[in-house]
Amino acid sequence: MKDERFKICFISGKLGDVDGVSLEADKWMEVLSELGHDLFAVAGLFRSELDYVAAKKRLLIEDLSFDSPRQSYYESSVFPFLSKRPIHLSDKKVGSIESELLREGREIAAQIYEFIQQNKIDLIIAENTNAMPMTLLGAVAVYELASEMGMAVLFHHHDFWWERSRFSDPCIDSLMNRIMPPRDLSLEHVVISSYAAHILRSVKRVMPHIIPNCEDFEHPPVPDEYNSQFRRELGFREDDILIVQPTRIVPRKRIEDSLRLTGRLMERYPELADRIRFIISLYHGDELETDYLQEIQVVASRYEISLHMISDRVASNRCRRKGKICFTNRDVLVNADLVTYLPLWEGFGNALLEAFAARVPVVSTTYLVYKTDIKGSGVRPLEIRDHYDEKGRLIIDDRTLEAVYRLIADKEYAGMRVEESFCAAAAEFGYSQLRERLGALIVSYADEIRASRRRVRKSQQSYYV
Repeated sequence: MKDERFKICFISGKLGDVDGVSLEADKWMEVLSELGHDLFAVAGLFRSELDYVAAKKRLLIEDLSFDSPRQSYYESSVFPFLSKRPIHLSDKKVGSIESELLREGREIAAQIYEFIQQNKIDLIIAENTNAMPMTLLGAVAVYELASEMGMAVLFHHHDFWWERSRFSDPCIDSLMNRIMPPRDLSLEHVVISSYAAHILRSVKRVMPHIIPNCEDFEHPPVPDEYNSQFRRELGFREDDILIVQPTRIVPRKRIEDSLRLTGRLMERYPELADRIRFIISLYHGDELETDYLQEIQVVASRYEISLHMISDRVASNRCRRKGKICFTNRDVLVNADLVTYLPLWEGFGNALLEAFAARVPVVSTTYLVYKTDIKGSGVRPLEIRDHYDEKGRLIIDDRTLEAVYRLIADKEYAGMRVEESFCAAAAEFGYSQLRERLGALIVSYADEIRASRRRVRKSQQSYYV
C-alpha cells in the first residue's frame, strides 16, 4: 500500500502568505502533490494563489482568519495580557464566552465537514490551528472534526501558545489545554524541532514526529533577469551594501539588535556608512506590539541608518501590485550583501534556511533551536552568542564587528563560508529529507486514514450541531 494516494485537506487561518507557517505549508503541498496525493485547502484568508491547490478545491471561511471580527472578539475577551489593562471576567461571563466559542466552532466544523463529504477527503493537515490561538474558531472546528466526526488529522505544530507571554493566563485555560493540542491516540502530531518534541512530550504526554523546516536547495535562488531589477526598482545603487532582515516585524525577531549591529558597524568603519542600506523585507507581523515599529525606527534614526521597509514590494510569488513589480523574499536575498538574523526565540528559522540557499553571508544569534537542531548540521553563519546585558540588549563585541566587516569586504572568504553552509543545509534540510519523512509518516498513518475515508463515505448527510 506504499503507493496509495489520498485526498488531503490543509486547514489554516491563512495560506499563501510569506509567514513561516504559510511557507512551510506550501512546501508540504508541493511534496505531497509530487507524491501523487490530491490536495484541498480551507482557510480564513488566501493571501495569494496556491500553486498546488486549484481554486475549485479551496474553501474560504472568513471567520477563521487571524484578523476576523470574531477572532478579535475572542482574543480580547479571553487573553488578559493582550490589553495594556489586563481584563478580569466573572466565572459566569467566562462560561458564556466559552459556550459561544464552542457553538460557533462547531458550526464551522459542520461547514468544513460538508466540504469534506462533497470531495471525499481522507485526511486533514491542520497547520498550527491547535498550537497557537490565532484562529480560535479554527482550533475548535478542527478538534470537533477529529473528536466528534472521526476524521484522521495530522497536526503540524510550528510553535505553541504557552511560549508566548501575550497568551499567558487565558480565561479559557481548561478548554485550551484540552484542544491545543488534543491528545487522542488516533491523531498524529508533527513538530519542527527536537526541542518542541521534548516540550510536547513533557507538557502534553504526546509523542510527536519531528519534521524540520525545509528549503528547496535543489532549485536555489540565483540572479536572473527578474530579480536583477530589484536594486533599480527599489532605488538602490549597484555599489550600495544591502543588509537584509528577511523577516516580519515582530518583537521576538529583535530587529533593534540587528540595527544596533549595523549602527556600530557604520561607526567603526565610516568608509562603509554612506553605502549601507538596512532592509526589512516583510510586513508588520501578526505579533506586532503597537510601539515596536516606532521603537526600531527610533534606533535606526539614532544611528542614522538608511532604513527601508519594503513589504509592499514583497509577495509569496512574483507578481505586480498597482503596476509595480513585486519580488519574493528569495529575490531579495539574492541581492543581499549580508543577512541579519538575531532572534531571541524562533520555532525553527525559515529565513536562516532561505539565506543559506541564496548563498548570502549571515550573522545569527545562537538561539535555542539553532543550538539544538541547526548548528550540528555544519552550517557556518557568523554566530553571536545569545548573551544580553542588564538592559536586555544583545552583547555585540568588537571582534564581532571585525568579523562582519570581513564578510562584507572579503568576497572570497565570504564565498567559502556560504558554500559550506549551502552544502550542509542542503543535506540536512533539503526537500529530499522532507519527501522521505513526510512520505513515511503518511504511510505509517495509512490505516487510520483509510478508516477515516470509510467513515466519510458512510455518512449520508452533513453533520449538524
